[in-house]
Amino acid sequence: MYKYDTHVHTSESSACASISGANQARLYKKLGYTGIIITDHFFNGNSTVPRRLPWEERVERFTLGYEHALEEGQKIGLSVLFGWEESFCGTDFLVYGLDKQWLLKNPDIMNWDIPEHYRRIQEVGGLFVHAHPFRNADYIPEIRLFPEYEDAVEIVNAGNQLPIFNQKAKEYAKKKNKPVTGGSDAHHATSVHVGMKFDYVLKDIHDFIHCVKMRKNYTIIPMEESI
Repeated sequence: MYKYDTHVHTSESSACASISGANQARLYKKLGYTGIIITDHFFNGNSTVPRRLPWEERVERFTLGYEHALEEGQKIGLSVLFGWEESFCGTDFLVYGLDKQWLLKNPDIMNWDIPEHYRRIQEVGGLFVHAHPFRNADYIPEIRLFPEYEDAVEIVNAGNQLPIFNQKAKEYAKKKNKPVTGGSDAHHATSVHVGMKFDYVLKDIHDFIHCVKMRKNYTIIPMEESI
């Protein structure tokens, strides 16, 4: 089995993170992971990127954490894939399967609501995952669920402070018959690490998406096996 973390932040792009992309890559390699997906906070979340900048520069800065992790990963033999985390008034979604060029071509993305995001991401074969849907935190005014506008549900998130948040996510995904993912939501070197185990090495982000959508060739790493 090959371990991947699908929810990883970097200090270059996520204001609440304290570890750089390169250091994340080195840490995960040391922990025995095959790969990671960098999912920094987008501009509607806790981003380091100033809003006053031109769109192209914002995107260039946003992808720095991923690019630094990728560069280091290529040196040490760790697969590094790209995604990001969107926030809609505290309701968070993980986006997979799109790239920097797609972002550069869609400067109006900040005007899209959740249904529009879902539609646009579906059009290009991406994956829209509801992150930690039952987390209770100061920055989340209310729990909002969008079963008709999500491809999968993150049922294990090591950043959740109480086990009940993950348990409710599992129950929700089962009730709505949704594919599931798991990730660390890692912001620091001291973060607790979980993720997903795959039967084979993923060749790219689309391989990851295929496995999740088809609900095969992977298992979720439970909190009991966190490191």
